[in-house]
Amino acid sequence: MTVINSIAGFAEQMTAWRQHLHAHPELGFDCHETAGFVVEQLRSFGITEIETGIATSGVVAILHGKGEGPTIGLRADMDALPIDEATGLSYASENAGKMHACGHDGHTTMLLGAARYLAETRNFAGRVALIFQPAEEGPGGAQVMVEEGILERHDIAQVYALHTLPGVPEGHFLTTAGPIMAAADTFHIDITGRGGHGAFPQECLDPVVAACGIVQAIQTIISRNSSVRDDVVISVTQIHTGTIDNVIPETAYLNGTIRTFEKSTQEMVFRRLREIVEGQAAAYGVRAELRIELGYPPTKNDAQSTEFAGKVASGIVGEGAVSLSYPPEMGAEDFAYMLEKRPGAYLFLGQGEGPGLHHPEFNFNDAVAPIGASFFARLVEQALPLGAHE
Repeated sequence: MTVINSIAGFAEQMTAWRQHLHAHPELGFDCHETAGFVVEQLRSFGITEIETGIATSGVVAILHGKGEGPTIGLRADMDALPIDEATGLSYASENAGKMHACGHDGHTTMLLGAARYLAETRNFAGRVALIFQPAEEGPGGAQVMVEEGILERHDIAQVYALHTLPGVPEGHFLTTAGPIMAAADTFHIDITGRGGHGAFPQECLDPVVAACGIVQAIQTIISRNSSVRDDVVISVTQIHTGTIDNVIPETAYLNGTIRTFEKSTQEMVFRRLREIVEGQAAAYGVRAELRIELGYPPTKNDAQSTEFAGKVASGIVGEGAVSLSYPPEMGAEDFAYMLEKRPGAYLFLGQGEGPGLHHPEFNFNDAVAPIGASFFARLVEQALPLGAHE
């Protein structure tokens, strides 16, 4: 393993950064304290071109190399999750109901580590845009940063991001060309019937039975309308109705998630949902309204960028610890909005065994932070070599 020596030299400081961030989690767009910490560190590295307040609390810092060249964007997410932490760590969350359970404290730390090294050496020709983004966990800080023009304003030509992954050997990189994470859409179904006494169902139009029929019919979309070669998930995750055992309620509510990779599959699911809701409502004599809430698009890696990122990673951890054929996941990631606009790649970095992402006992493995920082740094140096743009 070839972690950059100078990055290894300040690994303890990176651990201190990460544990400070872990103890002070913030949610959504409200990452002001985190952003302030990030800006403080960037300025201590001698980086002065810093834009703040993007997507409420996002930060973009520009670092210039020793020559002219294009701009590469490196992104880290900063927000936490609304979870009560159960790690028992000395640096556990000090903010009740908020926790860094997805490793964003580590992602921010890795980018800060790369920023310090690159600011000290500047052995590249071009510019680096250090992107610190809020609201990855929802409702989509990357989309807002893109809409607010960071890619055009800073002339960013490529974008890259890392995400920690428990259950994968420490220091192993996983990625793939094309889709790596799915689109995530949400559906809501409001059913209105006619309530009444539970002893006299013949006088009612029961929304509970209609809800059950709709849920059962939704299961046929994958089994009967989708090809076995299509990657698609439809999960009904909420059913709310009723208040007491002897009353047939007036209304019922269903909710769920749709995960797809291809537009044609997504459109088929939307069409079948509409047909099922309309048909089942007519069959049971109730009214039903379907609302589909579009979420993050699929995260799709550029093939050339993925191959390049794999070579960079291999130079740090060895070819045997890098896979470019990672099976796409049904999770979602708002870095997709940046990859829709610019070529680039999203990679997972294994952090060893332990509780999974979004678990109240999850904790980022500080040992992999120098690896991620070295990856970002070498990616810049190899993508923007000195002398290449003279």
